[in-house]
Amino acid sequence: MGRRPTALIDMDQPAPPIPDLARLAVHTMTHQPWSLAQCIAAYQPLGVSALSVWRNTIDPNLGGVTPNDAGAMLRDAGFTVPALVRGGFFPAFEEPDRQQALDDNRRAIDEAATINAEMVVLVVGAVPDMPLDEARMHVADGIADLLDHAEARNIKLAIEPLHPMYAADRSCINRMAEAREICQQLDHPLVGIALDVYHLWWDPDLEFEIRRAGQMGTLFAYHICDWRPLTRDLLNDRGLMGDGCIDLKSIRAAVEATGFTGHHEVEIFSDEYWAMDQAQYAPKIIAAYLQYA
Repeated sequence: MGRRPTALIDMDQPAPPIPDLARLAVHTMTHQPWSLAQCIAAYQPLGVSALSVWRNTIDPNLGGVTPNDAGAMLRDAGFTVPALVRGGFFPAFEEPDRQQALDDNRRAIDEAATINAEMVVLVVGAVPDMPLDEARMHVADGIADLLDHAEARNIKLAIEPLHPMYAADRSCINRMAEAREICQQLDHPLVGIALDVYHLWWDPDLEFEIRRAGQMGTLFAYHICDWRPLTRDLLNDRGLMGDGCIDLKSIRAAVEATGFTGHHEVEIFSDEYWAMDQAQYAPKIIAAYLQYA
């Protein structure tokens, strides 16, 4: 594991308690080579009982199972599902494309309800050549159009800001401040924020925005991994906790100080880790979580 960096958030409150496996959740995409059934079978004996489920694992067209079968598997194994990942991708120049995105997001909400997920994580999207302010209006309007369906299914919608390197085509929301503005605009209890340290650790306003989200009740999710200083790929080279430079303990202290009681969700895209024996990788994740998160 890597060295521990200098704190990026100057916190006055004491350090948070030692991580608890009861709070740990793992995203199925962290084990990209595995099916949902394999993730359940691997983590159950390790004392982890929460998985955030990516939609590829519950899509038969992509080699997954049906949402109904996934829900039954998770319930039978006693697993909690913090989130279904992912919805979003709202901005588009043409109205039919925007409607297609809304239809897909409604399906995601239905799938989340079927597997008893608490929320759908929204990677909101962006379009090259569309001004970011215009794209953000599309995002706010798109989420607003989903609220009746989310209410009917009792599913939260968590806006996930992505690092600015993705601003061209993946997300026009790159800071918690921009996500907060949409939450304030919509002012709905089912709309909040998913804080992913990989995307937000660098933000000088992060502590302030975490505190504001806590005050507003909009801090819905907390995703963890690490940032390799000599990153080899801007998408698939996330580090295991301890591999990089993110001050995870300080960020978690800020998150916990808000009263956040949700899961600490490990979400790692890594060609390196996907290539290793996944049965050996899973215990490494737990060890890294307990030591560095």
